[in-house]
Amino acid sequence: MIVAIRCNLPLMQHVRRTSLIAQVTELLREEIRAGRWPVGSRIPTEPELTELTGTGRNTVREAVQALVHAGMLERRQGSGTYVIAASGLGGTLSSYFADAHERDVLELRQALDTTAAALAAKRRDDDDIARLRELLDLRNQGWDRPEAIDADVALHRAIVAASHNAVYLEFYDSLLPVIEPDVRERTARTGESFDAEHAAVVEAVIAGDAEAAARAARCFFSELLAQYPG
Repeated sequence: MIVAIRCNLPLMQHVRRTSLIAQVTELLREEIRAGRWPVGSRIPTEPELTELTGTGRNTVREAVQALVHAGMLERRQGSGTYVIAASGLGGTLSSYFADAHERDVLELRQALDTTAAALAAKRRDDDDIARLRELLDLRNQGWDRPEAIDADVALHRAIVAASHNAVYLEFYDSLLPVIEPDVRERTARTGESFDAEHAAVVEAVIAGDAEAAARAARCFFSELLAQYPG
């Protein structure tokens, strides 16, 4: 009998006998959609998935490969398999954005982050507020720490998540594989951390001031874009 993936998570429905590969693929896809395996995280190893689903290694391997082809997972030699998009559409967009110019991505992010910040100020809940404060603190504990950039990327995503707009969040997740290396490259080049600018956005969101949140987000990206001529 096939068992649900556990990993200290609520049990899934058991799969039926027909089309095991398709059913296991859907189980894995649901873990990603539900956010239990977030974008950027590594999924369990093949032996672990074999044990957790109660299926054979070939079935698991084909299910994982199906999500690789769909653009949701990426195999990294010597490291494992990682979630790169929350949907097949996100995977397609991620591939497209991978070849985009940094300035073009920043201009797109300015539009997304500005609107998301305003929506977040209107819709954020107590969990969102706690998460934003935690990530802002992690980010500002020292910009020379590698994990500070991880916190920075997570902070921007948390603001989008606080907008409680699922379409915005899925689209934003498709940008994450491009955003993180861009932030690292820009930081290595300029060393700028923009601590005050990030604090202004977060505090406006927490205060519920949509106009101030949008203004702070727009000003931050304007500063970044000023580095590019034209």
